Amino acid sequence: MLKRMVSAVLCAAILFAFAACTRGGSGSNDATAVSLKVWGAQEDQELLKGMIEEFKKANSNTNYNITLGVVGEKDTQAKFLEDPAAAADVFSFPDDQLLDLVDAGALYEITLNKDQIKKDNLAGAYDAACIGDSLYGYPTTADNGYFLYYDKNVISSDQAKTLDGILEACNKAGKRFYMDVSNGWYAASFFLAAGCEVGLDNNGKQTCNFNNADGVKAGESIKALCANKAFLTGDDAIFTGGMGDNIAAGVSGTWNAEAVEDKLGDNYAATKLPTATIGDKQVQLKSYAGYKIMGVNSGTKHPKEAMMLAQWLTNEKNQLLRYKERLMGPSNIKAAESREVKENIALSALAEQNEFGVSQRGIKSTFWLPVEAFGTTMENKDYSKSMQSLLDSMVKDITT
Repeated sequence: MLKRMVSAVLCAAILFAFAACTRGGSGSNDATAVSLKVWGAQEDQELLKGMIEEFKKANSNTNYNITLGVVGEKDTQAKFLEDPAAAADVFSFPDDQLLDLVDAGALYEITLNKDQIKKDNLAGAYDAACIGDSLYGYPTTADNGYFLYYDKNVISSDQAKTLDGILEACNKAGKRFYMDVSNGWYAASFFLAAGCEVGLDNNGKQTCNFNNADGVKAGESIKALCANKAFLTGDDAIFTGGMGDNIAAGVSGTWNAEAVEDKLGDNYAATKLPTATIGDKQVQLKSYAGYKIMGVNSGTKHPKEAMMLAQWLTNEKNQLLRYKERLMGPSNIKAAESREVKENIALSALAEQNEFGVSQRGIKSTFWLPVEAFGTTMENKDYSKSMQSLLDSMVKDITT
């Protein structure tokens, strides 16, 4: 009788242990599982699911329970600050959110394979993820910038090198040149080309010298552009809708590449921004070069595993996959040098322009609206105030 009772107890114990192991294999109820949450845009959910499954296979020695949440990059900062305790362990964000996220204590300083990350990625992309010598994320893309699209049937490659040449060709053909000057992101290109700067002082206060003598020359160049009869402004729909019809050239980014190529067909072309006459010199227009970064939550319970996952999601293979599936330009050097990426006309133009790209890292939210207001004044041809007065007011609003 006693022997049968012992046997029954042993059997029950074995069955319980077996059941526990079976439950643990799912990764959902095992207390030893490494649980991580990843945020991604709605359009990236399926892509991320595949990448995560491959990560779990490559790291099968660890029981991972990885869930996905829908939060797009532009909303990352607001969503995180809304409820830090509920934020994902791994999330993507644009580089212009880096300062605010670090100030909020949101980001874990990256220590895993830091030297390799620097070696693998474009210098501008790596720098965009750093503050000083500290790395706060893994570079993901290097495609958030702008360049020149043009119609080869109207504008030659030589004319596309200068703004004067583009405007001359457009006027001759009765066509328009598009640029959204009332958007501070684009209007700043003239000031940056003139050598003006915007950044932060030692106290973290916004600085800007767009109202110096060179800034006045840049402002006058924008004024002259807006006064030219070939000039046209508006939103993306105006640009993509008119390209190949009334528009022969325009400044925009990779997100409009497919629409522009569809409109232009064999006449589709793109290159870096042109030079512009600023003062008495021809100066290369610069641009803000934007990057996306994969960050790790400073409050994660599994920092090493979260860093491993973030690095996996941004490695060469997965950056190429992002390009193939979503046409996102890689920050990984080998991926960016691949044949398929280099054959992409828009991304090649962006790569050219990135040599003249300027980081957005030192720009606070107070910068954009004053520059947009100035651009709107130029588009409206409101010359009731002097250029110096307009720029003084703009800089005051930026730095106050």
